[in-house]
Amino acid sequence: MAKVWLITGSSRGLGRALAEAVLESGERLVATARKPEQLSDLVERYGDRVRAVALDVTSESAATMAIAATVGAFGRIDVLVNNAGYGDIGSIEDTSLADFRAQIETNLFGVINVTKAAIPVMREQRSGHIIQLSSIGGRVGPVGRAPYAAAKWGVEGFSEVLAKEVAPFGIKVTIVEPGGFRTDFAGASTTIRAGRPEYDETVGKVARFQRDYDGKQPGDPARAAAVIIHIVSLDAPPLRLLLGSDAAHAAEQADLARLEADRKWRNLSVSTDFEGKGGAKEYPWERK
Repeated sequence: MAKVWLITGSSRGLGRALAEAVLESGERLVATARKPEQLSDLVERYGDRVRAVALDVTSESAATMAIAATVGAFGRIDVLVNNAGYGDIGSIEDTSLADFRAQIETNLFGVINVTKAAIPVMREQRSGHIIQLSSIGGRVGPVGRAPYAAAKWGVEGFSEVLAKEVAPFGIKVTIVEPGGFRTDFAGASTTIRAGRPEYDETVGKVARFQRDYDGKQPGDPARAAAVIIHIVSLDAPPLRLLLGSDAAHAAEQADLARLEADRKWRNLSVSTDFEGKGGAKEYPWERK
């Protein structure tokens, strides 16, 4: 039986590629965007198998209405893809609190809003799959993207808890962590500010790289879409899935470095236990 999908941020980027792939595979889709008219060509091409719905993910009531529209149109929701998001470049010092809040509202609370709206439906169905589009920036802190990384790290923690809580209801959760893909994420979806000269070798370097890198990213959006559709078909999908050779390499390097640091400082870490029954008897720096 054809699955019913809801994809946020379907008008461009990975969301658009996935929406087209889902419809091409014969599934049914509620495609959402802030401006649903940007999805009119999908409706023209795929007719009754797709609905274009307005959704600002930062609105709790809009998220509830989008889920209700999905159930109203197709009777259920099998796959939720929280894809909507953006990330600007700038130093922490030069990024206003308003910009911090705006990125976190969309990238983190947007995910929370739509997920919470979908859980009751999936719980009643005793089935469903929630795909959370995180980023390699949810595993590695990228220079110049503090608000984005803060939100994506939040998505990762939220989704780990979510997976444990909803598993008894037959609901699956997969956190997808893409690297660089040839979408407009680094173009129209990103404001790039090199910032003050003191940050030239950090944030400025990243800003220059990002401008040159746009259109040269290794990731193919169509291949990413195919992989996500494959993951949804699995009985035991992964909790986390890196997408792209750059993401796989960066995550491996970061995880190895983190493990090495944890091992280096382990004695200091465990020294905080109470004495006795395996606890520390002295502080590491007091040992001779």
